[in-house]
Parts: sequence; C-alpha cells; structure tokens
Amino acid sequence: MRTDLFTDPVDGLDEALSAVDAFDRALVSGLLRPQPEQAAGLAALATAVAGTPLAALVAEAADKAAAGSAGEDHLVALAAARTALMGSVHDALTERVADITGRPRAERNTPETTADEPGANVLAAARAWLCDLARAGWQGIDHDLVAGAAPVVSAMLPDLRLRRQATLLDGFAAELAASCPGATLDRVPVRRWADLWTRALLLTLPGAARTPAPSTVTGRLLPLGVDLQEHATAVQAQVHAVFEPADGTQPRLVRAAVSAPKPDTVVGAGLWQLLRPRMSLLAAAGECRAMELDGMPVTDEGDLVWDDGRARTGEPVDPFGTARVILATATDPVTVPLDRHPARIAVPVLLEGYTVEVEGDGRPVFALAGHRLAVDTDRIPTAGPLTPEAVASSGACLGLLRWDAGEFVLQPLAVETTVRKKAVAVHAGAWAGGTTDKAGARAEKAATDSVAVLRERAGKLLRA
Repeated sequence: MRTDLFTDPVDGLDEALSAVDAFDRALVSGLLRPQPEQAAGLAALATAVAGTPLAALVAEAADKAAAGSAGEDHLVALAAARTALMGSVHDALTERVADITGRPRAERNTPETTADEPGANVLAAARAWLCDLARAGWQGIDHDLVAGAAPVVSAMLPDLRLRRQATLLDGFAAELAASCPGATLDRVPVRRWADLWTRALLLTLPGAARTPAPSTVTGRLLPLGVDLQEHATAVQAQVHAVFEPADGTQPRLVRAAVSAPKPDTVVGAGLWQLLRPRMSLLAAAGECRAMELDGMPVTDEGDLVWDDGRARTGEPVDPFGTARVILATATDPVTVPLDRHPARIAVPVLLEGYTVEVEGDGRPVFALAGHRLAVDTDRIPTAGPLTPEAVASSGACLGLLRWDAGEFVLQPLAVETTVRKKAVAVHAGAWAGGTTDKAGARAEKAATDSVAVLRERAGKLLRA
C-alpha cells in the first residue's frame, strides 16, 4: 500500500472545489437579484468548465443568472456544471485511491436500458419548485415556499419508479422546513444543501434516473464489515464484502444494503431488530460467516439487490483473513455518472503495522511508515462492541477509506486488538445477528420493550 499518497496533493482538486464553493455561496442569497459577489461565483463556475462540451451552455446560463433572468434551462445547466466538477473531483480521488491500494478497477458496461419515462408532469413540477428555491436562496426560504414540495412528493410516492426522487425531495424539504425562516439562520449548510439541490434538480430530467437491468452472480460472498448509518427517522446497514465467482473469474468488491424507518426511541443495538428480519446477510456478517449466492441480482456498480431466497449461510470465515488473502486482488466497483461525488467514496482497506497517535482535539491518527492517516471514530456506531478505545489499542484495522473535509480519513469497521493478553477481533457489526454480550443484550431488551409499546399504541389508534 502506498501510504505516502495519503497526504500528497491531487492536481487540480483545490481549483475545482473552489469553483464549486463560489457557486454554492451564490445560492445562499438566491439568484433573483444577484449581487456582484454572486455574479463572480457564477462566472467562476463557467470558467471552470471552459473547454468542455458544457462551456457555451454554462457561460450563457451564468450570464443570465448574474442578470437575474435565469430560466429553468439555465439553472439546470448550472447544476450540470457543478455536478461535472464534483464528478471530476471524485474521479481524481478514486484514481488516487487506486494508486494507494494497487487494486484494479472494474470496466463499465453499457447495457441497454428501458426507455420508459414515468411522471413527466410531476417531475416538471418538482423542477419548477427547485428553481424557485434557487431564486429565493437559502436565506430566503419560508414555510410557504418549502410547503410547495408536499403535493409534488405526494404525487410521486405512489409510483415506485419515482420513489427515489420522491424520497430525496421529501428529505430535502424536511431539512429546509426545520430551518425556516432562512433569514434567521446563524449557519447555513452551504455545501450540503447545494449538493441536495443539484442532485434533486438533475434527477427530474428525462432519463436521469434510468438504470440498466441488473445482471446475476453465483458464487461465495465473504463479508468484510458492516457500515451502520442512523438518521432520526431511518436506519440503514450496508455490508461490504468480497465476492468470489463460482466460475473462477476475478473476485470483486460488492455491497448489500438494507434500510428501515425507525421511531426516535429505538437507538443503539435495538436498531438491528428493525433491520435483521429484512436481510439474512446481517446475521452472517455478525457471525463472520460466508454466504453462497445463486443467481443474486447485482448492479454494474457492485450493489447486490438482495434476495434471501437466493442465498444460504456458509462456513465461518475470518474477515481479516479475507482481507489479507483476497482483498488486494478484488476489483473495485465503478460509479454511475450522477453518483460521482467525493462523499460517495468508501473503499475497504486493511491497515497493519501502524502506531496510534492522538491529536490535540483527541482524534486518533494512524502513523504508517512516516505517514499519517486520520481515523474517524465518530462514525463508529453505538450498536456494536467496537469502541474508540479498541481502535486506539489496535494493531490491525479493517475499514473504509473516505474523503472528508479535504483529507483522506479511515472509518473503522473492525480491529484486531489485545484483550486480557489475548488477540481478539472486534467488529462494529458483531451484534447484527444477535448477541450474548451483556451490554448488547440489555440494549436489545430495552429496544424490544420500546417497540412493543409503540406497536400497542399504534394498534389502539387503528382500532379507535
């Protein structure tokens, strides 16, 4: 592993992000009556894509927006330019990750896709609402403006083909509603809201959400770790794994995710109760067992469309052994064009032979061969036995290499450490399939009680 590349600068990265930031700042005050500083931000975006096929279109859009007369097509062009720049940052960083790990990348296939284009009218309504948001700016939002998303989301939700756009729009509108009125905001999440606005706007275009039909795979799945992501009203577990095809071709990195709505009273280890019945892979990952897949659908990006009927639990496997023997030869998945964003980077890696240092803010850092890599212990879920203390005393770490706040960071999924003079492996997802651990068992029981009470109350409401 090329540890020296963790901190080496990436050519052009700062310039691309600077142009994105300039445009994002223009959205804060809105594009209805742009000021000179906002016009400069729009010009910076246009300059950044000069020499590309977008150049003329974006230059015209930036001029119109600076004059306060941008139409829908102009705002779409600006969103496309911003997405292209973030995509270029993503590509540069994934190339750097490939240089660090030395792993090959999969080739992109271009299979035919369906020409079905659902909900043209409701997508146009969503696009109009998003354009109104850009004109008002984040400081100009109010409850009346934000409420305009509700009928659009309601019209989208019954159509499964529009569920992706509806979910994004609903979540974005909820964030904005919680921040109204925008004029009183002390702090605006500039990058995040610009990301959500850009993505939502482009997903309203014909063909933007079109995806190729998944292929199928047969072979052995070797889990590496579980990334648990929790929101106030939802939870998702994503299992990262190595897949060995039955035909003996090159192994590949894949993912399988399961999500569920949740009440805010269910936290910690209780989250697994919401997810466990929906995917047998969680139990296998928690118990460190392989799974045998037979005709499991998989997307070109390495996401398994999980079907319990196409999988059966196999023999015990050691994720660290998998990482040491197979991970270096597994191909990294590709990323679809609209998903190319630095925040999407989450690459499984194995680090060994490091020493742990602690920075002034208390954040641990792995020092390897004279080079340093920050460790993001804030991403360690409380729904498992892995702790920052275990990471600090570890000698090997299996984790996800991410890009955050201008640097590479490591999110631990599992570590090898010493407990009572014995070498043990501690996994963040060890409680995914159930646990006899005292702390985990107590948390599970508390969650069971909470869920039972909520179900009883819901039943009474339905009977009333």
